[in-house]
Parts: sequence; C-alpha cells; structure tokens
Amino acid sequence: MWLTRTASKTSSSSSKFACSSFKDIYTLCAADDPTTQIHSYFKKPNIFHRVFRANAVLSAFKALPGAETKPNAVPSPLGQTEGSEPSIFLPGTESQIVVYFTSLRVVRRTFEDCKAVRLTLRSLRVSVDERDVSMDGRFMEELQRVMGVREKTKLTLPRVFIGGRYVGGAKEIRQLHETGQLKKMVRGLAPAIPDACQVCGGHRFVLCDECDGSHKCYRGKGGFRTCTACNENGLIRCPSCSCTPPASVPGPVESLKLDY
Repeated sequence: MWLTRTASKTSSSSSKFACSSFKDIYTLCAADDPTTQIHSYFKKPNIFHRVFRANAVLSAFKALPGAETKPNAVPSPLGQTEGSEPSIFLPGTESQIVVYFTSLRVVRRTFEDCKAVRLTLRSLRVSVDERDVSMDGRFMEELQRVMGVREKTKLTLPRVFIGGRYVGGAKEIRQLHETGQLKKMVRGLAPAIPDACQVCGGHRFVLCDECDGSHKCYRGKGGFRTCTACNENGLIRCPSCSCTPPASVPGPVESLKLDY
C-alpha cells in the first residue's frame, strides 16, 4: 500500500510539470484561476510575429503604384507603359545602341555582367556604341548627368540605351532577350559593321596626336601643360568607328529624286 500510495503521489505531482520549463511558470501557477485561463488563451503575438507583420505591410505598401520612390533611384523601364514618353533619354543616339560598361576586373560580378550584356547586344548585329568608363572618366560623368544623379553617386554597370531610350542594366537586358522583346526593340536601327576597325583594331580608342599619349604638352615658356585634347589616359576616341552612324534609309539611294 505504501508503494502504491507513493506512486500515485508521484504521478499526480509530475503530471503537471512533466514538460514544463521556467518560461511556463506563470501559466502553471495561475492554472486554477478561470480569468487567467481566458487571458492566456488570447495571447499577444511575440516580437518576431510583430516584425514579420510589419515587414509584410511595408513590402505591400512599396508594391503599390502610387508609392513614393527615392530621389536618386532610377526608374525601371520595364514598368513603363507603351505610349508613355521615356523619363531618361540620351540625345543623338536614336539610330544605335549605347552601352556604358567597364573593362576592369576589380569587381567580378560587374565585369561578368558587362561582358554578358556586350555579347548579347553584339549578337543582334546592330550598331553598338560601347563606352568604357574605365578608359575615359568623362563617360561616367556623362552617364551621371543623363541619369540625373549626383557626381559622387556610384552607378552600377552596365547601362544600356536603345534608340536613345534608357532600357536598364544586365537584369533587364537578360529578361528582354529571354522573352524575345529585345529583337523587336532594335528593329530599324543601323546595322553593325562586320569587320573590325582598321584604325584602332576594335578598341575604340587611339593615342592622342598632340601629346603622343603622355597627356602632357610642352608650351614653351609655360613648360609642360595638361593636354586638353585627350582624356586622363592620353587617349582619344577613334575617329573611324566611334562616330555616330547615319540613320537608316528606308529605300535605296538611287530611287530618291530631288526637284529643284
């Protein structure tokens, strides 16, 4: 009998604290109070649930069409509707593709994105004006001015303009190429020259004639001065292949007649 009574006491006392811990001490102590049981049933969400709900509300608010954007953020061209005027336009490039890229391998992801975009655009067999910002710093200044950002703001590369209209970077070009929209966008542009340039060999830059690539010119009594005809690397754009190609003519030239 003593053993049975002891076993019953042990089972009754251990049933309440079998799987309990110190965090449940308040619930165990107030289990006999009916009002406490009602309040414990409707527990408040913990801090993790509150943070999750707040992030979900913020992400849903940002997805709304009327949500505010950052002042330095570049609008995505894929979100523009057809018929609306482009917000970013590069004048003088209506008949070709312009891509701002870098040939430096400092950042591997950026270099791979630039290389992939250039290969994709070259496969379209249209005129592509490749502007390497690592070869000429004025290209980056031009890009910042066109994008409407500050000079100290660092822009991710590459940046592509088709027919003068800003299209986007590596992600947008990849999406347009996979869906087949990229070929439709380049229709009517000037065709690419199949052979490489005989002057620069396809590098798009040649040595400056005035300073011979030193970026310094001797001015007599004034001594050596900075050459104003070339960039910081002593290079100038190739006059043979870097000029803006002429606009495509719909019919043959012989069919055009001039009436005086």
